[in-house]
Amino acid sequence: MKHVGIIGWRGMVGSVLLQRMVEEDDLHDISAHFYSTSSAGDPGPVIGDVSYTLKDAHSIEALAEMDIIITCQGGDYTKSIYPALINHGWQGYWIDAASALRMDEKACIILDPVNRANIDRAVEDGIKLFVGGNCSITLSLMGLAGLIKADLIEWMSVMTYQSASGAGAKHVRELIAQSAYINRYLSSEELATSGSVLPLVNKVSELINSTDMPTQSFGAPLMGSIIPWIDSDLGDGNSREEWKGEAETNKILGLPAGTIPVNGLCIRVGVIRCHSAAITLKLKREVNEAEFATLITDAHPWVNYVPNNKEESVSKLTPAYISGSPQVGIGRYKKMALNNEPIYSVLTVGDQLLWGAAEPLRRMLNILLGRV
Repeated sequence: MKHVGIIGWRGMVGSVLLQRMVEEDDLHDISAHFYSTSSAGDPGPVIGDVSYTLKDAHSIEALAEMDIIITCQGGDYTKSIYPALINHGWQGYWIDAASALRMDEKACIILDPVNRANIDRAVEDGIKLFVGGNCSITLSLMGLAGLIKADLIEWMSVMTYQSASGAGAKHVRELIAQSAYINRYLSSEELATSGSVLPLVNKVSELINSTDMPTQSFGAPLMGSIIPWIDSDLGDGNSREEWKGEAETNKILGLPAGTIPVNGLCIRVGVIRCHSAAITLKLKREVNEAEFATLITDAHPWVNYVPNNKEESVSKLTPAYISGSPQVGIGRYKKMALNNEPIYSVLTVGDQLLWGAAEPLRRMLNILLGRV
């Protein structure tokens, strides 16, 4: 029976991971161990009839007892603990949600509905480091897997609209606090009046830009606005989040760097959960909507094609509809009028806490255990 250590299980991604592991009975036939960076020795989760006691997530000796470690604790933890564990002589499998080791030459980025062959090859080659990809990229690739498998994509421009929860729990709380702050100063009469809406608009605009607006986490108002930059500034007009688009896409697909050019803009929007991406695609040949739908839906079970009409797009291709679901929605597929070249637009929507974060980790565990 394999000993599996789980770290960071109380955070946003970790709690979703644990929920999914319980739902899918992933804890059966393994010896699960839960670790904490601050509460070693305290009671841990109670799952079924089993009560767990927390182990010390900073103890190299305690971690070295594990055959497989799954961590959602974050990049700083990974940078500190993983090298120390390897230097200690540990030879187990490390499965990580953080980005710190994604581009390591010994790491395999995991997204098995898209790159299962690469994952299997990595396991056969003795690779022990498996890392989840950037959430917006993985969701886009989940939606486009059928085109990828058919080798139809020449290049992509990916415009992502990323939710508050992609930044973490405190950012979700801040977005909700921003909404509450605005609501605190609005009366039911102001909202219900049939007169000019301009005074209400002006008042809300002033509240959004007030120095009392909670912005400690985001650094700017998100409620009623957008933040057109995610992650650090690389100094060449790109954010690190945008750089990940091309670097991680090609690595996930096992292609040399730059094989499929990918660029775009990454924008934070006032959505609680789910990332969306408006993608412009240059294909290698014409693909009509019927063929596109077939390619997409035949690729794997976790994609749902939404026909390009108003009614279904508005009802089924939104964060509100898809939140909490493992299905990635893809739709708005249409050819663009650009010199009659095979250039198309499409929209993907997916829950970044599921296939964008937790799901590849639990799937990788099951691959190592020979379950999938």
